[in-house]
Amino acid sequence: MSDGDDLGSFVLVLGIFSNLRSVESRKARILESFEYTAISCRAHSASITDYGGVGDGVTLNTKAFQDAVNELSQFGSDGGAQLFVPQGKWLTGSFNLTSHFTLYLHKDAVLLGSQDVNGWPVIDPLPSYGRGRDAVGGRYISLIFGTNLTDVVVTGDNGTIDGQGALWWQRFHSKKLKYTRPYLIEIMHSNNIQISNLTLVNSPSWNVHPVYSSNILVQGITIIAPVTSPNTDGINPDSCTNTRIEDCYIVSGDDCVAVKSGWDEYGISYGMPTKQLIIRRLTCISPYSATIALGSEMSGGIQDVRAEDIVAVNTESGVRIKTAVGRGGYVKDIYVRGMALHTMKWAFWMTGNYGSHADTHYDPNALPVIQGVNYRDVVAENVSMAGRLEGISGAPFTGICISNVTIGMAKKAKKVPWTCTNIEGITSNVSPPPCGLLPDQGPEKIGMCDFPQETLAIDTVEFQRCSYTGVSMMYV
Repeated sequence: MSDGDDLGSFVLVLGIFSNLRSVESRKARILESFEYTAISCRAHSASITDYGGVGDGVTLNTKAFQDAVNELSQFGSDGGAQLFVPQGKWLTGSFNLTSHFTLYLHKDAVLLGSQDVNGWPVIDPLPSYGRGRDAVGGRYISLIFGTNLTDVVVTGDNGTIDGQGALWWQRFHSKKLKYTRPYLIEIMHSNNIQISNLTLVNSPSWNVHPVYSSNILVQGITIIAPVTSPNTDGINPDSCTNTRIEDCYIVSGDDCVAVKSGWDEYGISYGMPTKQLIIRRLTCISPYSATIALGSEMSGGIQDVRAEDIVAVNTESGVRIKTAVGRGGYVKDIYVRGMALHTMKWAFWMTGNYGSHADTHYDPNALPVIQGVNYRDVVAENVSMAGRLEGISGAPFTGICISNVTIGMAKKAKKVPWTCTNIEGITSNVSPPPCGLLPDQGPEKIGMCDFPQETLAIDTVEFQRCSYTGVSMMYV
């Protein structure tokens, strides 16, 4: 070997060594310390970087997340554990949560949903639905998933979960889906759940789906998806008891909040209603869907829903009831007060002919019961139609009460502001005057529509001041 060859080899080795030093110099140990409020604090803490997580937006971190949760689950009976996700872009597939556990996202942390469709496990359809929503059969598991859990917190300093849903939307539109698209967060058969202070963007389908669960808090959530994206519902409590949704801002391609309880004969058989639900301080933008939808999958029943301080802009409808012959079930004891609506197609919309059945085996004699629906203190501007209220022949929607409502009609509004069929109810101080099936009781009855004064248990939940201190190995 010549001296020149020796020199070249030395330079090559030196270059490799320098590159390695450069890579190592991009890592730094970052001390993180912060406080937050939660339903439970944890005795043990870890960072996703302790399990090999790499927040470069390229490295797949599914194993790191699942390894972290699995190891931290051992502390469930010893004060629980919290997993911190520091700043960075954390590409991951689905992972399961555990009980007595907190997942916390730094304000500059972004969880990125994997684009490898084949890497998403397929699970059984929900028993109250009988099939997937997009396709017959199973469904892709949600990005963050948990079942049979208690005491779970998914929160952060407005960190982001990005479902990177465009791939899924394209497959949906081109009918290339074998299974139903995944949701961003789904918690099943669980209790004492907090989902708060996060930004959720571009979900493949629904964003937050608590189902068959109780004692659920959803707070301070921002949800963003293109208004033309398919079925990107915001928050969908489904066969849940004692739920509180508040201080959320949602822009979506479907209903901002959709209250559900199962589909046709499957929901009737499962028989688990959604009840004792609070929705307050919600802001919604959804040009093709509802601010709050009750149904259409409501076959297990929906009861005692209390919505107040609701703002909607450029949204199809306010609070909409969706049902059909064959649904069975009920929607009753619904209370809404304090809505501010601007640029709406309908202020009030109820429909008993929604259709969209799970299969052809639904019972045509299963008629839904809709009764006790109360709206009060509503101001709306630039509305195309004040109300479209369509019950079911032989099963009219009854006990409708609307009071203290002022609706400013759009310049190109429908000539007839209200249409009503198969409904029964009363009104007071409503402008423009509603249809004859909703007779005016006079201005002295302006406060007649009910809104319960008693406190639900979910409103008595006490928060704790929690803290985290730990070191994360970060790329800088």
